[in-house]
Formats: sequence, structure tokens, C-alpha cells
Amino acid sequence: MPKNSKVTQREHSSEHVTESVADLLALEEPVDYKQSVLNVAGEAGGKQKAAEEELDAEDRPAWNSKLQYILAQIGFSVGLGNIWRFPYLCQKNGGGAYLVPYLVLLIIIGIPLFFLELAVGQRIRRGSIGVWHYVCPRLGGIGFSSCIVCLFVGLYYNVIIGWSIFYFFKSFQYPLPWSECPVVRNGSMAVVEAECEKSSATTYFWYREALDISDSISESGGLNWKMTLCLLVAWSIVGMAVVKGIQSSGKVMYFSSLFPYVVLACFLVRGLLLRGAVDGILHMFTPKLDKMLDPQVWREAATQVFFALGLGFGGVIAFSSYNKQDNNCHFDAALVSFINFFTSVLATLVVFAVLGFKANIMNEKCVVENAEKILGYLNTNVLSRDLIPPHVNFSHLTTKDYMEMYNVIMTVKEDQFSALGLDPCLLEDELDKSVQGTGLAFIAFTEAMTHFPASPFWSVMFFLMLINLGLGSMIGTMAGITTPIIDTFKVPKEMFTVGCCVFAFFVGLLFVQRSGNYFVTMFDDYSATLPLTVIVILENIAVAWIYGTKKFMQELTEMLGFRPYRFYFYMWKFVSPLCMAVLTTASVIQLGVTPPGYSAWIKEEAAERYLYFPNWAMALLITLIVVAALPIPVVFVLRHFHLLSDGSNTLSVSYKKGRMMKDISNLEENDETRFILSK
Repeated sequence: MPKNSKVTQREHSSEHVTESVADLLALEEPVDYKQSVLNVAGEAGGKQKAAEEELDAEDRPAWNSKLQYILAQIGFSVGLGNIWRFPYLCQKNGGGAYLVPYLVLLIIIGIPLFFLELAVGQRIRRGSIGVWHYVCPRLGGIGFSSCIVCLFVGLYYNVIIGWSIFYFFKSFQYPLPWSECPVVRNGSMAVVEAECEKSSATTYFWYREALDISDSISESGGLNWKMTLCLLVAWSIVGMAVVKGIQSSGKVMYFSSLFPYVVLACFLVRGLLLRGAVDGILHMFTPKLDKMLDPQVWREAATQVFFALGLGFGGVIAFSSYNKQDNNCHFDAALVSFINFFTSVLATLVVFAVLGFKANIMNEKCVVENAEKILGYLNTNVLSRDLIPPHVNFSHLTTKDYMEMYNVIMTVKEDQFSALGLDPCLLEDELDKSVQGTGLAFIAFTEAMTHFPASPFWSVMFFLMLINLGLGSMIGTMAGITTPIIDTFKVPKEMFTVGCCVFAFFVGLLFVQRSGNYFVTMFDDYSATLPLTVIVILENIAVAWIYGTKKFMQELTEMLGFRPYRFYFYMWKFVSPLCMAVLTTASVIQLGVTPPGYSAWIKEEAAERYLYFPNWAMALLITLIVVAALPIPVVFVLRHFHLLSDGSNTLSVSYKKGRMMKDISNLEENDETRFILSK
């Protein structure tokens, strides 16, 4: 035995020495491999068959087909944000000019990190907890943080599916219930509901009939029973879709991932045939180049890339962990990223075509209302008829004629013009009225659909599409929670999944109070964004700087059968971490400069007002961010000071039919056990 072996050291030293696998093997008696149950090439004895059957039952499930897997990744990455957040950001940030920063960041951050998550999941075949424990045990907390962020997102995301379910069932009526303001009795008189008259029918239905919203986050107002029931239905659907893991969710993806494209295609054809659709599309693609230099635009574009591809949530890793080792995940990354971007652009075309139609209708309404004002001023001699051009016909007044008349009156009556209360009725002003997030789907889009022929049909199709888009994302989000926990702690899959859904439903009651929409804003805009950015940065650092980019590229070459482009090496090593560090710094500064707040609906004013979160809500928000990020430093400290085992110098052996697979993931690179196993 060599003099420097650990066994020899133990004989000459009183210190405790841990024997390695190599030392133990050196002391082992010869084994009759033909009689051993570990024999993989010899006779198949009864013990061997029993052991193989038991271990095969524990084998990791796999996708039934490549198509099923691709649809699962598309379903997870293509979600509600593609339909309402991306078009809103385009409208807010310069139309076509927004596509430039988005595409740049998609190429230098999105696709490389999406490929990285696909690769590590497929290579290690574990959920996010197991993957980051493998890559760097001290950063193993990344996986736990991913699970917490998935939980936060899942809690409010399923509430949005519940809203869509409510509107879906309400759509089986003609006329649609949000097409007209309700009429109430005031004694012997029938009058229009004041709150609705001040705003609009669709706005009133959303805030009062659907949400029955309170005036602020501090006014709970109790549970909204209609939305509570819809939330229960939403969690029941999600639970049935994920209870069997990929065996059940994979089948659901065939419909939930493909049906939205059928609806989007139908809406695009219908939208392009609408009067004014071209105005909306041209407005969207007309770039405002000054926006490209705004740092805020780049920050929002980067955040959208993260959410669009599902980076940092763990769902991408979970889905790819069920792949075969030789799957071409490089092709998958490029394909899914392209489809995601294509879907966002397609949805934006649909949205702006419909909004262009709506803007023309609202502009014509504006012209009619202001023309009536002018007629009133003419009849009361406030305005002289000499101010009206002779060719203007009030019974067939065009937008062009109104603008000509408006400019003449404004020029002649310059001093008294403001008192007349006339509006310019510009189409651009209507198109520039940006509606954020849920307002785009549940207010602006629903209002436009009331003017469609056969409006209930289009409304049913639209909200069924939203339900399916949300379901696909929720399946991936649930996989980001259940897969790493089941892999790590070996809990029963069905029981744990059902328990997660029941727990999430009861916690989700927070979001179906009358003030629940304000909590959705808190979770959506703030609680997940900053922790998610930190998670993605640390994932990148763990692979590129700790595990080693060269080593990772070599393993990818062995796994894929070809060497990935050198482009990824530089992105992972330098460009992506730097860009994300700048993004994180900008996000922190933004939170410091602009205190977090929300848009509250004030019933008496029938209008939105931006309010800052009260102190208790700020404390809750900070707590959520800390809780999401806390596992990362906790696990690091525990493993740095050896208070928690990192699993090093241990041998894990798993079995499959016909061969024995040795997992040497937890062994140091120069460990002699790794050397023995590699031989």
C-alpha cells in the first residue's frame, strides 16, 4: 500500500481520516460477479431480476415524443404576457423602436441562458435543486429560491386564469353583459349607473361586476364569492393537469399549446378586415427612435425576456430533465425562442389591429359629440356661422371636415377657445392611450369585441385562448415546484402535487378579496422580478465561473455530439453576467427612486388614481423579496462552514436495464474516486 494512502496515514496518526472509495476497494475481497445482483452482463438470476424490476420502477419518466416536449416548453414560455404585456410595452416604449432592444437582449441574454438551462437540466436529469447542487453545492440555494419564486407567481397567475374563466362563462350572452351600462331605478325614473356613465361599460363591468374592487389595498372588503369559485375551478383544472407529472401534463399540452395559435390566426384575419386596423398596425410599427436611448426601455425589455422564456423559474430545467441525454437541446433553445418571439409579434399585430378599429370608433364618437357642441353654440349665437366652411355637412361630418372646422374656430376664438370645451379628436391620441396588463385584455379588447359581428363567439374564443395560455404556463410553474422537491426529498408525487394545489388555493384567497387586484400588482410587478434577476445571474455565474465554461462546453460536446458555437462561451462568460448585473442595479435604483405603488380604482371618481403602498404593504413586499432570495445565502453559509453536508466524496449508483450508470456528480474533479469511476 502506498505510504501516502489514507489508510497508512491512519496507522501513524491519531487524527480521524475518512477512507475514500479507492482505499475501501483495495481492502475488499474478490467478488464473484456472476452471483452478484450487480452483474449486468452475466446470468440473470432471480435476485438480479428482482433488483432490476425494483430499480426500473424508480426510473425517471420521459416524454412520449419530441413534439410533446417542445409543446410543453412552448406552453410554458408562451403565456399571458405575450398577449398583453408585450403589446403594452411596444405601445408604451416607441412601437417598432422597442423591438430593437428586445431583440438585442434576446440574443445576448435570452437565448444563451435558455440554452444553458435546457442543457444543465438534460445533462444532470434533476430539477432545479438537484441541478444547482450538482454544479456548485454552495450555491444549491438557487434551486430553493426558484421554487419559492414559482410559488409566488403561481399564486397570482392562477387568479388571472380564474378571471378568464369568469369572462368565458359570461360570454355566452347576447348582447355581451359589458356592452352597455346598467340602468337603475331612482324612484319612478330609470337612470344609467353613475359610475358606469363616468367611465365606460367595459370598465364598469371589470371593476364593479367582476372584481367589485375596493378603493385601496387597505380596504379588504371581504371575499368576492364569484372569483373565489372561479379560483377553485382554476386550481382544479391545474391539479388534474399536473397530478401525474408529465404523463398527464404532456397530453394536455397538445391542446393548450396549439389552440391559442388557431385563435390568434382567426383574430388576425378578422382584425385585418376591420375598418381602421391598418391605422393601428402602422402606429405600432412606426418607431419613436428617441425611446431606444432610454435606459428604462432596456430594463423593461430585459425583464420581459426573462418572463417570456421562463428563465430562473425552474420550469425549463424541470421539463428538460425528462429528456434523453442525446437530445439536441441547442436546436430546442433556438426553436422555442423563435416561436416565443413570433407569438409576441403575432399577438401585437392582432392587438393593434383591434385597437386601431376601436380607436377609429372612439374617434368618430368624439367627432359626433363635439359636432353637437358646435351646433349648440351656433344655435345660441356663441359662434358665428361664418366660421363653418361652406362644404361642411353636419349630417355626414367626416374627421377631416371636423379638424378643418376645429382649426378655424381655434384660430378665430383664440382667447375664448378653452371655454368652449372642444376636443381635437385625433386618432393618434386614441392609439397612444396605453392600457397595461389585465386592462388590455379585460377592458380595451373586450370593448373592441362588443363592436364585432357575432361578438359572443369572438369573446368565447378569446377567453378560452387566455385560459389555455395560462394553463400551459401554470403547468411549467408547477413543474418548477414539484419536480425539484420530489427529486430531492422523494415525496409521493400525486399526494404532494394535490397538497400543493390545495395549499395554493387557500393562500390564493388573498387575491380574491375585493382588494385582491392590488395584491396581484404587488406580486406581479415587484415580489418576483428582483429575486428572479438575482437567480438568473447566479445560475450564469455558477456554470460559467465556478463549474467552468470550458468544462461545461466539453460536456455539451460529448452530450450533443457536436461543439456549440463559440458565441455561447463569450455570452456565458462575460456578456450575459455583465448585462444582468447592470439590470439588477437599475432595478434596485428604480425601487429607490420611485416608491412602489399601484393603480387604485376610486368608485366616487370612476377613475384610476396611482397610490403608494402603505407601510404595512411595503413591509410585506420587502418580506416577500427577502424570503424568495433567503435560501441562497443560507445554504451558502451552512455549506461554507460545513454545517450542512454538500455530498462530496460520496458515490451514488443508479441502475438501468443492461447497464450500470455511475453518478459521480458530487465528487471533486481530482478525487481518486472520480478517477476510478471514469476508468
